Amino acid sequence: MKLSEFKFDLPENLLAQHPAKNRDESRLMVLHRDTGKIEHRVFKDIIEYFGEGDAFVLNDTKVFPARLYGNKEKTGAKIEVFLLRELNKEIHLWDVLVDPARKIRVGNKLYFGESDMVAEVIDNTTSRGRTIKFLFDGSDEEFYKALHDLGETPLPRESITREAEPADKERYQTIYAKHTGAVAAPSAGLHFTREVMKRLEIKGVEVTAVTLHVGLGTFRPVDVEDLTKHKMDSENFIVPAEAAVVVNKALDSKKRVCAVGTTTMRALESSVSANNRLKENQGWTDRFIFPPYDFKIANALLTNFHTPESTLMMMTSAFAGHELLIEAYKLAIKEKYKFFSYGDAMLIL
Repeated sequence: MKLSEFKFDLPENLLAQHPAKNRDESRLMVLHRDTGKIEHRVFKDIIEYFGEGDAFVLNDTKVFPARLYGNKEKTGAKIEVFLLRELNKEIHLWDVLVDPARKIRVGNKLYFGESDMVAEVIDNTTSRGRTIKFLFDGSDEEFYKALHDLGETPLPRESITREAEPADKERYQTIYAKHTGAVAAPSAGLHFTREVMKRLEIKGVEVTAVTLHVGLGTFRPVDVEDLTKHKMDSENFIVPAEAAVVVNKALDSKKRVCAVGTTTMRALESSVSANNRLKENQGWTDRFIFPPYDFKIANALLTNFHTPESTLMMMTSAFAGHELLIEAYKLAIKEKYKFFSYGDAMLIL
């Protein structure tokens, strides 16, 4: 398929700037692939579509406050430093993006507020990418606390135009977030509350988790018309043995396996055994899923409404069927569903 087939006009006012007042009261559009039926529900109604023996697979990655603001030595120029990934824990070496990049060269030092935190630029990696080394004398625990105190919730600038607020530290995080490492939230999971989780458990639905640390590459624009030429950035993931047991039991019983989010789906599809079952696995995945694609593990997908021409929309299209998804998106715009990270949810059965 071509990039242009994923283009649509999305009114700016439908890009959610804040989350719903209550997580589980976001709207939920339900797509039935077998009949083409589309339903309009509220998120907490999701439990009506699942029963005993079905499985939900969550992504339990935890977002860290990845956006820092520092000042360049001598000039005092304000520099934004966006932490991407830790390269070496012992010497506090990080892969980052800087803005404005033209002012930041190898050898420059950056100072962060009144804190003792200083960073030195070690290498240029891309036009905006740098490798920096934090010069910090304290323990690892003190270092990560300092980063956490200095950092700001990394709301996606492409869609959320306001500044981060204190409430975002809690709301831009799933209630089951466990393993720190993501620079963006797995947004399909933001709708879950403890009450919804408990009601799923009472119905006999098995809930398990994989970990995929969401990177900014997930949101990198596709700039080639031929999708086969687009390269995804690699993201680190773990599929534990217990997740494989839960998922394979549901598959063997011909039950529903619901991937909560496109990031979960990427981890599952990167861990398929020879007999089309889920296997314990860990590593890095750069899998790019777009139509046509034969999904091997999940037979239900919970996701948010995505922006035009995004890789997230492409994966959702591959799962739902392109015509049905385009119809659903047109209806979502007409019905004023909210899009992207803080937006409403879509369940595809």
